[in-house]
Amino acid sequence: MFVVLLKFAGNKAQAGQFMEGHKQWIQRGFDDGVFLVVGSLQPNQGGGIVAHNTSLPDLQRRVNDDPFVAEQVVDVEILEITPARSDPRLQFLLDPETVGA
Repeated sequence: MFVVLLKFAGNKAQAGQFMEGHKQWIQRGFDDGVFLVVGSLQPNQGGGIVAHNTSLPDLQRRVNDDPFVAEQVVDVEILEITPARSDPRLQFLLDPETVGA
């Protein structure tokens, strides 16, 4: 499982220009079963994503396809988490077939 931090960078002022492509990129992440949660970093610092069912190299390629990343609207940090315990509603995250798949 991964946490992706997309923190606004020097080109933040261009975010509006690339917002539609960024939204489409997010939707692909959900459609592909990789993104679990997407939201804003407060206060107005960028965004965050919880991802699973992927490998680090595949996630890095996916993140590089985000127009916000390609156009340097955000800087990226990817944190990998090895889940050891979860609420029963999130038990699927502990499934060895999906963790780090």
